[in-house]
Amino acid sequence: MADVSLLAESASGAGFDWSFFWHQLISPSGTFLEGLWRTVYISVVAQLLGVVLGLVIALAQRSRFGALRRVGRTYVWLVRGTPLLVQLVLVYNGLAATGIYRFTDLDLGGFVLLGVVQAAIITLAANEAAYMAEIFRAALDAIDPGQTEAAQALGMTPALTMRVVLLPQALRIVVPPLGNEFNLMMKSTSLLSVIGLQEMFLTAQSINSATFKTFEIFLVVACYYLALTTVWSFVQRFIERKFADPGLTVARPSLRERFVGGGRFTSREEDSLVKKDSLVSKGAN
Repeated sequence: MADVSLLAESASGAGFDWSFFWHQLISPSGTFLEGLWRTVYISVVAQLLGVVLGLVIALAQRSRFGALRRVGRTYVWLVRGTPLLVQLVLVYNGLAATGIYRFTDLDLGGFVLLGVVQAAIITLAANEAAYMAEIFRAALDAIDPGQTEAAQALGMTPALTMRVVLLPQALRIVVPPLGNEFNLMMKSTSLLSVIGLQEMFLTAQSINSATFKTFEIFLVVACYYLALTTVWSFVQRFIERKFADPGLTVARPSLRERFVGGGRFTSREEDSLVKKDSLVSKGAN
């Protein structure tokens, strides 16, 4: 009977601890919030740097100089062909082990930027740049070459043509995949635990080691990642509307489309036809 009661107590202890889950979800500890904040700002900074570097690489790939084109293509080939996890270890641990460079803490006027955070941002940005370069390249290639020829016929230089004619149109094409890339960036920060960066995922691992509430704490982490990506989906829709072609109207997305993607662009002509059909049907009735 004693063995039966012991098994019953063990089974009860292995159940889902709802009170622990709700407590961690609603009022997380300061350490957890610090890890959450690191996840957010590392994602934003790395994504911004990745976009800028990706544009530079995309322009290098379109350069008239063969050496620049080869450098751009080789960079994309190397970075996209190796896992992010391996790149993190090579940049933070590999460079220090070989004596090439060791990341140390930087004091920026009272704000200390940890060496491991520097390595994380640089690696994530460098990795993201390879993917953004391909997105920019595809967007630029999608623009009608006749526009470049027309700009040159008007006497525009290649740099002015890129800045005034091509890039504004390319940005409209880049925004939707950029949103997906930022979603992936936020989730990729969980890999930073491999170099000992105390972001949200590693903080959850520490709490799990102390409490053994594995399912509860990682479900909390999943909820916070979901909240971050949900907030970003609204920001993305705002940016898409901001950069939308003035000649196109964007159908108001439903709540489902906001979370799972979608939305529909319709031309003004199509929109007017829809309205006209609606008026005709009302008149017939």
